[in-house]
Amino acid sequence: MPPIRRLAAGAAAVLCLAAFAPAAQAGPLVASATDCEAQPASQVFLPWADVAQYVAAPGATAESRAGWTLNGASIAAGNEPWHVVSASDSRSLSLPAGSTATTDAMCVGITHPTLRFFVNQTAGGVLAGGVDVDVLFEDAAGDVHSVYIGTADGYGWHPTGVMVITPALLPLLPGEHTAVAFRFSARGGDFQIDDVHVDPWGRN
Repeated sequence: MPPIRRLAAGAAAVLCLAAFAPAAQAGPLVASATDCEAQPASQVFLPWADVAQYVAAPGATAESRAGWTLNGASIAAGNEPWHVVSASDSRSLSLPAGSTATTDAMCVGITHPTLRFFVNQTAGGVLAGGVDVDVLFEDAAGDVHSVYIGTADGYGWHPTGVMVITPALLPLLPGEHTAVAFRFSARGGDFQIDDVHVDPWGRN
């Protein structure tokens, strides 16, 4: 299914789940999500005219495997060149074609929060390849679902566009929060990603 149709279908499915969900039951994401209130924020993408306050996703800087479940992906040398988190960072996440990497769970709000990160394509066709991003979330029965939210591509390190996390429309935790994880899948080429951040409350 083309990306736009996948995104529209996923958003519709989330709205249906929110409308007809039964009483909430804790699934694996809700049970393991990080503290919804203790998330230091900063204007990570201010140099690119984005004034939103972002928090780091689990494993955001990819300096180690901590915070990630890797399938064919690995931690590799080479940081995004702006070092937006720390000048001492020196690694990124390597995503060869066909590999996936999934973050641990974190909390987001329900008012259209957003995701951004840095990407660098290292091999493959410009038009055929990309890093597809899916957000994993739970319905009120505790079952895990996924929704496609965007694709990043392009040679040379650069920040991605803003990706809207539509499943945040289904709050399952106190304070209108829900638990999500992010899955990155390399398609048609090899990629690096780094410094994955979320605007968790939709303050854009």
